[in-house]
Amino acid sequence: MTSPTVGTINVLLFASYADAFGARQVSAPIAAPCRVSDLVEALRSLPGGSRLPAKPLVAVNRTWSAHDASIALGDEVAVIPPVAGG
Repeated sequence: MTSPTVGTINVLLFASYADAFGARQVSAPIAAPCRVSDLVEALRSLPGGSRLPAKPLVAVNRTWSAHDASIALGDEVAVIPPVAGG
């Protein structure tokens, strides 16, 4: 098993999540590899992060990911709010 490396993971934010954080992208300091749920917890600790739900929709490398999925440094991560349409 690979030892965790402390670094940052860049996270793309959309719509209301970008508004909450005041940016379309944030960098979350975290030990990686980590789980999606660990990254969400790190995001929720940042300014504006309290508006993020406990289990938002997350894509890792453009694929929807479960909250126990692994994230490595360098992965592309996006947090996407629910979308309503008609």
